[in-house]
Amino acid sequence: MFKKQVILVDENDNQIGEMEKLKAHQLGALHRSFSIFIFNLKGEMLLQKRSKSKYHSPGLWSNACCSHPENKKSITKEAQKRLEKEMGIKLYLREILSIVYKAKVGDLIEHEFDHIFIGTFNGSAKPNKKEVEAWKWVAIDELRKDIAEKPEIYAEWFKIILEQVIAYYGKNKQIIGLAAQ
Repeated sequence: MFKKQVILVDENDNQIGEMEKLKAHQLGALHRSFSIFIFNLKGEMLLQKRSKSKYHSPGLWSNACCSHPENKKSITKEAQKRLEKEMGIKLYLREILSIVYKAKVGDLIEHEFDHIFIGTFNGSAKPNKKEVEAWKWVAIDELRKDIAEKPEIYAEWFKIILEQVIAYYGKNKQIIGLAAQ
C-alpha cells in the first residue's frame, strides 16, 4: 500500500527530499504544509472539528483545512483541491504568509514550513465525514476567549498561527476575495 509522502524542506522552503508522512511527524522532520483560514462577510472564522479517526489531534478544533502538498504540484491548487475535498468548499484562496513552527502533538512532532492561505466564503460547508466531525462559524473575540479558557480543545498549530492570520485579515479584509468561484 502506498504511504503518503511529505516534502522535506530547509528553513527557506527549498526541497531537500521526501519522507513518509507518519515518519516525518515521528521524527519532527521539517516539511512543507499549508493551512487554510476562511472568513465570512461578518468577519467570523470557519472552524472544523477534526475527525476522531485522524492519527493526530483527533477531535480537536482547528482552522478550515490543512494538509501537505504533493511533490511538483502548485501549493495553491493543492490547497484549493484539499479544501473542496475536506469541506466541500470551492474557493479562490490567497497565500498571505508562511511560517516555520514546531509543536509537540501527543507522541508526534509537527515541524512544518507552513504556507498560510485565506479566503472569504458565505455559504454552508459540506464536510467529508471521514475528515471532519463538525464545523462552525465563530466570531474572533469569542474564539480568543474560548482558546484562553479551553486551550486543550484546539489543535496546537492553530493556536500558533491564529494571531498572525487575524492581524493580516484585520488589515486586509477589503482586498480578500469575496465569493466561491
